[in-house]
Amino acid sequence: MTINLPPHFSFADEVLRARQRNAPLVALESTVITHGLPQPENLSLARDMEAAIRAQGAIPATIAILDGKIRIGLTGPELERLAATPDALKISLRDFASALTLNKPGGTTVAGTMFAAHQAGIQVFATGGIGGVHREGHLDISTDLQALSQIPMIVVCAGAKSILDLPATLEYLETVGVPVIGYGTDTFPEFFSPPGNLPVSLRLDSPAEIVRFAETHWTLGMKSAVLVCEPVPSGDALSVEEAVPAEEQASREAIERGISGQKLTPFLLGRVKELTDGKSMRANLSLLKNNAVLAGKIAVEMGKTRQNLA
Repeated sequence: MTINLPPHFSFADEVLRARQRNAPLVALESTVITHGLPQPENLSLARDMEAAIRAQGAIPATIAILDGKIRIGLTGPELERLAATPDALKISLRDFASALTLNKPGGTTVAGTMFAAHQAGIQVFATGGIGGVHREGHLDISTDLQALSQIPMIVVCAGAKSILDLPATLEYLETVGVPVIGYGTDTFPEFFSPPGNLPVSLRLDSPAEIVRFAETHWTLGMKSAVLVCEPVPSGDALSVEEAVPAEEQASREAIERGISGQKLTPFLLGRVKELTDGKSMRANLSLLKNNAVLAGKIAVEMGKTRQNLA
């Protein structure tokens, strides 16, 4: 079976073999490795997420830019290199050509990972929290939302990052036609914290239901992603009483310091971690691994469904 990729892309051997035998694949972003977590937690988390996907019977494909290529899947040594690269770029949709032209390594955001995964024929993606509309200025809107409106894949997350304006983010997703599915919840998960009172488009309670919904959505001719939102495990959730004051203080400090653009989210998450004595990072690690498990199950179920239809 010949699998063609656009120029500048390359498959890891394991991912290529999975594609050749139509094995289930799950894409993983890499900005959580390059920009989201400190060492050594970044490498440990990357390994844990890949292991969680394999445990469900699927193959992980961590996506990044290394050695002048958009890599679809990384080997163990390549993960180690990426985790130890202090000057890696943050790669969203506009940044691929820059990184390749400059021959710089980079970690892909939600939007960047969706783009690359779609080019590689991968339709399931696990992340932490998506980007959205920032509180600090409503013209600061993550490219993640544009990608979700245009790229047909299942994106498993814990909602949007709670440092954002969540009502405005959900309104944007509604405007651009992205269905927001609550996995086992009627209300929108809020990243570190338990779900609040913002409604989702639809509640579904099994991977099979999610796959049926996605296939129906795309068969109708829709082009958007299906956003599957799973709450952080309750035992690791950050309480609202802890999260809200920390997020509000971090936001005030960002405004005072004039921090914006691609530096804003890392700053906010870093300050919330400090202000909660590391509890937010523990919740983040837990939800990332939890999302990887669900994405693995969905990818396996999608493979079964398509075999039955063949």
